[in-house]
Amino acid sequence: MRSQKSEVNLQSRHFPALFTVENSKLKTQNFHPSSFIPHPFYPLSFILSPPLPMLQPRARQAIHLRLTPMQLPEATLEKTDRASQNSEKPAIGPPSLNLRLCPGEPSEIVVQIRNLGTRRLELALQLEGDFPPEWCRIGTEGTDVPAGQQTEAVLYFQLAADFFEAHEAVQPGKRLKLNYQGQLHARTVEPETGEQQIESARFNLYVRPRSLYLDFLPAIYRDVDFVGRLLKIFEQSFEPTVHTLDTLWAHLDPLTAPRSLLPFLAHWVGWDLQPQLGLEQQRSLIRNALEIYRWRGTRRGLRFYLHLATGLPLDLHLSDEADKHIGITEFFSRGAVLNESRLGEDAILGGGRPFYFVVTLRPDTQHPIDEKFVRSVIEQEKPAFCTYDLYIEPRRIAYAPALPAAAH
Repeated sequence: MRSQKSEVNLQSRHFPALFTVENSKLKTQNFHPSSFIPHPFYPLSFILSPPLPMLQPRARQAIHLRLTPMQLPEATLEKTDRASQNSEKPAIGPPSLNLRLCPGEPSEIVVQIRNLGTRRLELALQLEGDFPPEWCRIGTEGTDVPAGQQTEAVLYFQLAADFFEAHEAVQPGKRLKLNYQGQLHARTVEPETGEQQIESARFNLYVRPRSLYLDFLPAIYRDVDFVGRLLKIFEQSFEPTVHTLDTLWAHLDPLTAPRSLLPFLAHWVGWDLQPQLGLEQQRSLIRNALEIYRWRGTRRGLRFYLHLATGLPLDLHLSDEADKHIGITEFFSRGAVLNESRLGEDAILGGGRPFYFVVTLRPDTQHPIDEKFVRSVIEQEKPAFCTYDLYIEPRRIAYAPALPAAAH
């Protein structure tokens, strides 16, 4: 009864009046404080003191405003969150909705505005709150709302991915604020009469990291917001290791492994890194090291090595060595053998070399070739008793001859 009597001004000389709504008519009943009994059907908010000379009717509502969040909080938010306590009284009005914001992920609130009147309205939306303005932008379909029709708008929210890691997030002596409040005002103007109205809707923003560990807990623990935030601490410590184990295959493949791991993979297969080559070429050589070893000392192995080292095509579809970008021509000859060779018939003095081959590279004009490196590759891959010559002949673009002009 103490809270009920507080609505009655006992210091006034005139007794207050109790206004009740009955059959859409306003009636006044005088009463004495000692005989006051609260009405069983009407709230105490209808008790006014001192009595009003007349009751001003509220203007007709022009629009209906409805907000729908697209990302709801995964856990029940604690009403007594110490991080968001303040001394301000709660705002009077309809209950507000909740929207979860995860750093680096977009969130939306869909706003539906319905014109309840019979005339066209001009609409303007205004957003205010205690959150940074760069977090949100408003997207609308237009500024006109036809009579009896509905239009939609969207509030787009986006936080920086490093919200929790940023140095300016936490200041000395202050706590990191995670809960925010906002309010959307819809201002309408009736062009014919100039009548203006404002409808408002409140909403709450809760900045929360996305925790994967909540999926492994019973449902009763998922309803506590503190549990989700606590598990996020362990998740940020363990998840990098878990992701490494999930992608361990990529760390063992030279084409996808981190650059710092390439020396280990090269040592694993007994390969020496060539610093003069690009990163992609070194990755390809390490991955195909066993194939190079398998064909070492043959024309196929030498061509394959030069293909990976220089980037020239293999041209396996061509049969003539003179047409390939990497041409290797072998000359089979035993040279002069005593008691088997006859001078002047099948042998001459000077000239041919046994176990001799020629390597001809035909790169395009804009494709540079490091001759010193190519020679080191050939020396490494050829048999020790073989000799060779190297020729680098850049390809020239052949232009078709112009047709003679027709005689007139």
